[in-house]
Amino acid sequence: MKTADILRAAARNSFRSKLRTTLTVLSLFVGAFALTLTTALGAGVSDYVQRQVATLGANDILLVSPAATTSTSDGPTEYDPDGRQQSGQATPLTSGTLLNQADVDTIEGIDGVRRVEAIDQISVDWIEASSGGARYEVDVNPTSSIGQSDLVAGEQLDQDSSEAQIVLPEDYVSALGFEDADAAIGQKVILGYTDAEQAQQQVEATVVGVARASLFAAGAGTNSALTAQVADAQAVPGQPRAWPIAVAYLDGSGSGGAVTDDDIAAVKSDLQADDLAGQTIEDQLGVVQTVINGIIGVLSAFAVVALLAASFGIVNTLLMSVQERTREIGLMKAMGMSNGRIFALFSLEAAVIGLLGATIGALTAILVGSAIANVAADTLLADLPGLRILLFDPVNVIAVVGIITVIAFLSGVLPARRAARQNPIESLRYE
Repeated sequence: MKTADILRAAARNSFRSKLRTTLTVLSLFVGAFALTLTTALGAGVSDYVQRQVATLGANDILLVSPAATTSTSDGPTEYDPDGRQQSGQATPLTSGTLLNQADVDTIEGIDGVRRVEAIDQISVDWIEASSGGARYEVDVNPTSSIGQSDLVAGEQLDQDSSEAQIVLPEDYVSALGFEDADAAIGQKVILGYTDAEQAQQQVEATVVGVARASLFAAGAGTNSALTAQVADAQAVPGQPRAWPIAVAYLDGSGSGGAVTDDDIAAVKSDLQADDLAGQTIEDQLGVVQTVINGIIGVLSAFAVVALLAASFGIVNTLLMSVQERTREIGLMKAMGMSNGRIFALFSLEAAVIGLLGATIGALTAILVGSAIANVAADTLLADLPGLRILLFDPVNVIAVVGIITVIAFLSGVLPARRAARQNPIESLRYE
């Protein structure tokens, strides 16, 4: 019996007992369906997170803030007039402490730091088109001076320009009276804010870009010139300047001046010694990815349980098939078919069942998942454009089908081995 004959016979024999095979295929279908969806969920969310975190900056920077410390001493903390200011926005995860000029000088003095940019956080009350009309509340993204916006139209902010520039959120385009995102580029808008003396001030800015909503960067973006103008006006006279975060640009010791892991670790260590904390973009991504991977892991566990149950179904199906075909096995052996060929025949029957269940499950998951992703993008996830909640990577889908087929093949080893070890004479006598 040739290899091609064994393959055809295995495919044909898999459906001798249609009901039993169908039930086994359905159990594999459930596992393949669930596993395909969970891998697509992980791929979709991870792809979106990586693209959004990439907008926060380059790989040669550290975001530096005061280290979160927990005091173990009894009683209140003694006041230090030269100490750090508090932002008044402390949370259980952050101390709410601001960087002062001494901290900025300390960061600049650390070996491996090329330059430091302290990030001002400004407060804007409203925005309107220069031609007039309704005024709208607007928030300014403090990281816009170091990051890249996910643009719908226009270009990125020019941090070296002396002209006040702004990147508008996409949902402000029609509200401010612009026909579309392209029409807003180059237009003037008026920003209103309150200065340190509680007086209302206005500043005109040029729209250079329109950005999509982002998971990590909400609000309008302003360039350094506009940010500095508002920050100077809102600075309280006589009060030392303070910043929630500073950006440290690093020098690299790698080839071509690339920043290596050792460079980052050395700077982090020096920052920690000065009661400061530094985070890379990868650190921020790692926190988010850990949460996502935990969710995906729990969902994948259910798929694995379904596949384990299905593997026992395959064992049961083929054991019953071996028992029912005992005389047939004896006849094949009497006609000269080797033990290896019989083993291959029953193992391939298991693989055929696994391939069929995995393929149907994966294809159904793609059809159902694509429909769910399209509906979610227009409804629940409408505020996060660019997020494809289920991303079906062909490589991942093929891997799922392959893994399930291999599991089915391995599940058929025991029944196939039993069939191969049958005594031909006793098998022919079996009733």
